[in-house]
Amino acid sequence: MQRTAVINVVGLTSRLLGPAMPRLSEWVKNARVAPIRPALPAVTCTAQSDYLTGQAPHGHGIVGNGWYHAEECEVRFWRQSNRLVQAPKIWDAARAADPAFTCANLFWWFNMYSTVDYAVTPRPMYTADGRKLPDVYTTPPELRTDLQAKLGTFPLFHFWGPMAGIQSTKWIAESAKLVEDRYHPTLNLVYLPHLDYNLQRLGSTGPAIEPDLRAVDEVCADLIRHYEARGVEVILLSEYGLTDVSRPVHLNRVLREHGLITVREELGLELLDPGASAAFAVADHQLAHVYVNDPARLSQVRGLLEKTPGVEAVYDRAQQAAVGLDHARSGDFVVVAAPEAWFTYYYWLDDARAPDFARTVEIHRKPGYDPVELFLNPKLAVPKAAVGWRLLKRKLGFRTLLDVISLDATLVKGSHGRIPENVADWPVAITKRKALLEGPLSSTGVYSLIWNHLTTK
Repeated sequence: MQRTAVINVVGLTSRLLGPAMPRLSEWVKNARVAPIRPALPAVTCTAQSDYLTGQAPHGHGIVGNGWYHAEECEVRFWRQSNRLVQAPKIWDAARAADPAFTCANLFWWFNMYSTVDYAVTPRPMYTADGRKLPDVYTTPPELRTDLQAKLGTFPLFHFWGPMAGIQSTKWIAESAKLVEDRYHPTLNLVYLPHLDYNLQRLGSTGPAIEPDLRAVDEVCADLIRHYEARGVEVILLSEYGLTDVSRPVHLNRVLREHGLITVREELGLELLDPGASAAFAVADHQLAHVYVNDPARLSQVRGLLEKTPGVEAVYDRAQQAAVGLDHARSGDFVVVAAPEAWFTYYYWLDDARAPDFARTVEIHRKPGYDPVELFLNPKLAVPKAAVGWRLLKRKLGFRTLLDVISLDATLVKGSHGRIPENVADWPVAITKRKALLEGPLSSTGVYSLIWNHLTTK
């Protein structure tokens, strides 16, 4: 098989390729660029599962970055076991065709307990005293020690949160180079997240994002050179494009105001109780799954959703087949935001009653995606000093809440999840194997693009 690297530059679109990305723009001159019609939802876990299985969510079951686990009455986001993906992956098919085939997965999601040969993925250590320590999970296990000995500890706090920046993308790219040189995989899958951060903080247009474009351009071009010097063909792609937003939509507050949400009070604060709620929304960027535990209220819930400003479409279970989301994990309703809107997970009506984790970076406890975690609370007098003081207290052995995140959802300026009207805002696929890339691709069609690179000399 032809050795291939698939470099996933999150957020890259044809609109962004230009003078601020001179190295990639030069590389693209000898390549073909095609738009990818995004997955629905156009979010990390769903898009990557589309690409790696060739199936839509109705086949692989990844209906978002998280969903409601009805048997446990819990909302869970950012799970990591590959066994959650309910369809065969491209590396399994390639290994069946060629027993010598090997695959390395560098930070694509659902990267634990998979059948790839080499894997690296974030896996913090959560200590009993409340600390979260940066670390990774690897296959083989000894790779974890080797990578961090050479590259330093994985910069977890630059991978997500208010400090998120180019450091994590550089670490991933360097780890990909080391894995390539040690193991020579047939297929390398590499995830470079940097553009995701400020495109959500600042929006997808204007000069403010040019430093981010230049930074990822340098990292990506260096990685491409590394692969091509070793005879590895490169597919450059992205999993979604971001567009500007100005309207946060609080679906759970709408449902609560109509008596559909149940909360549990703990120490004067409110926790969403999904199992006891008649209906609730699991927000995921510009798409939400709304689960209705009381069938008698289905009509009422649909009516409320359709009347909510910022909602563009509501699909019931019968209609979800048309958008590939007819799966048991999907909500009774799938709700899509209007172009300028996105969905928060907020369910409290008074910020003083918000749960303690709402003002922290807590991707697992929040019953929905929270992009406001990218911002330090602007109401803090000296934000960095506030963070430093809390971290110092933790180092001294005190249990301290890192409550430095705002509850102001209007801070968010860019989002994704719906399918943008303008093709210039769709993700892209780029390859120098021009004959293998003709016209726009479907999200599930990326599988064939990768397969054809592997199997066509």
